[in-house]
Parts: sequence; structure tokens; C-alpha cells
Amino acid sequence: MSQDLGRSCPLRYRYGAQAIARASLVDAEILYVVGGLYGNVLALDAIDAMAHAEQAPVTLCFNGDFNWFNVDDAGFDEVNRRVFKHHAIVGNVEAELATAGDDAGCGCAYPATVDAAIVARSNYIHARLKTTAQRFPTILRALAMLPMVARYRVGDCRVGVVHGDAESLAGWRFDPVELDCSDNRAWLDRAFEEAQVDVFASTHTCVPALRRFSREKKTGIVINNGAAGMPNFRDSLAGLITRIAVHPSPHRPCYGTIMGGVAIDALPVAYDASAWQISFLQNWPEHSAAHRSYFERIVRGASYDATDAFKSVR
Repeated sequence: MSQDLGRSCPLRYRYGAQAIARASLVDAEILYVVGGLYGNVLALDAIDAMAHAEQAPVTLCFNGDFNWFNVDDAGFDEVNRRVFKHHAIVGNVEAELATAGDDAGCGCAYPATVDAAIVARSNYIHARLKTTAQRFPTILRALAMLPMVARYRVGDCRVGVVHGDAESLAGWRFDPVELDCSDNRAWLDRAFEEAQVDVFASTHTCVPALRRFSREKKTGIVINNGAAGMPNFRDSLAGLITRIAVHPSPHRPCYGTIMGGVAIDALPVAYDASAWQISFLQNWPEHSAAHRSYFERIVRGASYDATDAFKSVR
């Protein structure tokens, strides 16, 4: 087994920012970007309820990794069946389900800062999920047809929806650490121009961020929702999604900003945490790979503060 399994980024993941500019521009009044559902059906129930409470139609875009913990047949079928009723783009989890072999492992392209044991467990989780997926050839064919990027127009804002970053399905440049690195500003300015968007909405790194960048006569915003199906902050068990809309929200955001009359918010997803923990343990009992990597976060929250998620950067 290659030591790069789970760390390498396959060439087929690399689309470049110009691919976003070529994507059809879809109009939406209220856009929910749902990244990192991770097979949490209870979070999906909560998101559906949130959408139904809105005053105007909601466009839901699942931007990848909607599968992960749902290794049981019923869970795998339900998550994908419900996601396919909406807009969706592929995440690395889905991309690797539809490929032969396991040269990329889970496809996460983990940086060197991530412990090797975590990478190995992620590869195991994905291998088990892939075994389940093989029993659903129709779903696999549908996953293989999903695009890597999407583009929306909400009011006067053009929104590029990606899984990783502006260039790659598994890119990490929309992680908070990378967004705060001054060495990346030239790349980021170029990405906004080449993608022809005002806002990037991503997920992948599982750590939420909202950054407002001052550019020449323009503002650029990057919002990473972290995870819709897992806790994102210390002392909170809620998931998180991105809402971009021209209408006021009936839901109180964790934080947000406004661009040209368009609200860009991070909304908490208050799913039934106790029921989710029970469901998780049915597939991933104590000492299993997913339990060792994720259960502490699922029951206690992430080691990250919401106050660190939103910054304006000049």
C-alpha cells in the first residue's frame, strides 16, 4: 500500500478556477450550501425543516462528502436518494466511490500536518463505504455524473460552489490557516478573477471559516461551512451550513456578512444529537476507525471557537 494513500491529490481532481467561470450560472433567491453531511440523516431532516421555514423557494446544493459514516445499506440508499432530489457536486468521498482501485485512498489529500493514524483510519472508513456502494450500481453511476463545481447568481452576487478550493476538488486553500496566510493573497485574487465570482462557498477541510477580503474596488468572500453533519465549535453539537440569500433569514446565524444586499451567513443545524450518536454507534462501535477519529467531536463538539471563524482581511 502506498504511503501517499489519502495524502496525494489525483490529477483528475484539478479543474482550475476557469472551470468555475464556464459553469452555467443558476439563479437562486435563497441558496443553502450543504457541505460535509457525512451520512447524517438526522442533519438532513433538520436542513429540510429549515428550508421549509423560509419565505421563498430554497435551492439546496450539496457540495460533496454527503456520504461517509453511512456504511449500512439503508443509510447509504437514503442519503443519496434524498440528495439527488437537489443540486449536488461531487466531493472526494463520492469521487473515490466511483473509481476502480484505491490509489487515492479516501481522496482527502491530507496535508503533512495531519497525523498518519488519522489518514489510515480515513482510508479504512472509505474502503468500508466503498464496499457498501458496490451494492448500488445505479447510485454509483449517478455519483460518477456529478460535476466538480457549480455557479449561482443570488441578487448581484455570483457564487462559486466547490468542494475543496478554487483549483482542486481536494484543495486545502480554503482552510482557515491557508486563508489567513498572506502568501496566498495573490493566488486568491487571481482565483476570484478567473472564476468570475464574488463569493466562494466550500467545505472539505471540516473547519468553518468566513473571510471577507478587500480587493481593488471589489470585495471577495470565502465561506467554508465546515461540516453540516458534525459539530463545528467548542461546546456546541450543531452542524453548520452556508446560506446566501436576498431574503431575511428566519434562522439566527452563528455569524455572517452582507455584500450588495445579499446576506451570507453560517447557519447552525440543530439536529437530534442524541439520536445521531445512537445511529453512529450502530455502524461504528467503540474502537472502530470512525469512533476513534470522530466520536469525541460528535459527543463534545470540536476544539474550535466560533469567534475564530469570521474575519475581515485587508
